[in-house]
Amino acid sequence: MDVVFSDKDMGALRPLLSDRFTFKGTLNEYNNPESYIQAMKKDPPIGFQYKMLKSFETRSAACLVYEFSKTGVNTSMAQMFEVSNGQIDRIVLIFDSAEFSK
Repeated sequence: MDVVFSDKDMGALRPLLSDRFTFKGTLNEYNNPESYIQAMKKDPPIGFQYKMLKSFETRSAACLVYEFSKTGVNTSMAQMFEVSNGQIDRIVLIFDSAEFSK
């Protein structure tokens, strides 16, 4: 999460993502690592904070539950990461998108 939730270069994500990487979120979906990284570069996640509430992990997956906040938005989010061979294969992000349209 530190690479995503910091001012670091989004290109640093690429070695972490497998060639078969997919992302499915409430608002966006990407079917390869390049599309995901390009989207992160175009609209970087800046100007917000998060507070980790819970985390769970197995040999092949991790789930993070956190409180996301930025000006005008405060919502809980859950993010699941599926991994193999030391890389992320899939991310699923779940949150209430209505919080972003208030």
